[in-house]
Amino acid sequence: QVQLMESGGGVVQAGESLRLSCIVSGLTFDDYAAGWFRQAPGKEREGVSCINWSGTRTAYADSVTGRFTITQANSKNTMYLQMNSLKPSDTATYYCAVDLGVGEYDGCSLDAVDFDYWGQGTQVTVSS
Repeated sequence: QVQLMESGGGVVQAGESLRLSCIVSGLTFDDYAAGWFRQAPGKEREGVSCINWSGTRTAYADSVTGRFTITQANSKNTMYLQMNSLKPSDTATYYCAVDLGVGEYDGCSLDAVDFDYWGQGTQVTVSS
């Protein structure tokens, strides 16, 4: 059974940093990509960043480019999202997800419909 578990959310002030982690279990192959999404109250789920298995391809939403960095530690089945210079507009529940069937060196998607398994989410609140 595939399971994803996020951690690292919290309450911070604008300009501060957080690092989110996502542990993926139950996958016995490496042809998948992983991504981070977020959803604020009353808004649609938004793709934040994604990374392929080899770590050679990443993508970011325009709103976080230059502030957020996605990485993964495949030996630990863990993905990270380093979030710097946080803004109140970054306040949301953050979810990690996996997109199965993506080749090791393929590009990744920021479209939620492409993702197959999801974590329960971790709350990030940025105060001004």
